[in-house]
Amino acid sequence: MNPKVEHALGTLLRGVRADEKYLAFNDPRFAVAPPSLSLTSSAFVNGGAIPKRYAGPGVGDNISPPLGWGDLPATTRELALIVQDPDAPLPRPVTHVAVTGIPIGWAGLAEGALAPNAGPPLAFARGSFGRIGYSGPRPVLGHGRHRYVFQIFALSRKLVLPPQPKLDLVLAGIAETILARGVLIGTYERA
Repeated sequence: MNPKVEHALGTLLRGVRADEKYLAFNDPRFAVAPPSLSLTSSAFVNGGAIPKRYAGPGVGDNISPPLGWGDLPATTRELALIVQDPDAPLPRPVTHVAVTGIPIGWAGLAEGALAPNAGPPLAFARGSFGRIGYSGPRPVLGHGRHRYVFQIFALSRKLVLPPQPKLDLVLAGIAETILARGVLIGTYERA
């Protein structure tokens, strides 16, 4: 899209936002799980700007940032991670990546670990627009600052899902097994 047209469209839609109430983290089925997990990145602080390196195609290098976590309940058997943008000018947040099968022995994910070809033990669900694997921030020009919400979930058992399931199926599985959850927010804006 022509950058001038995209900027005009983004400015026009500036007040249209999906809403954080639709984030996976805020799913009413997850309310039983305390928000007690810590989730951090060495690339940005909670609430801070995500470096351009981690932005999406045509903007940055489209590689996932490094992540670390802690405070897992003793009965955790697997972790799931979902990254969403609640500020997209759409009815629901854009899902940038959804992955299950993260082993509890891992203390985090290295930079670039959420590539679509990462393979086992990571199992990717379909993100928005059918994407598999990490798709970095790429908000519409002129739309303003977007929040990218990294959400981690501790699960009491390993999820058994078909290959590349839709997000709804992943959320249903998490709802049946969730022990705790955590969140990290990064921001990105294309002026």
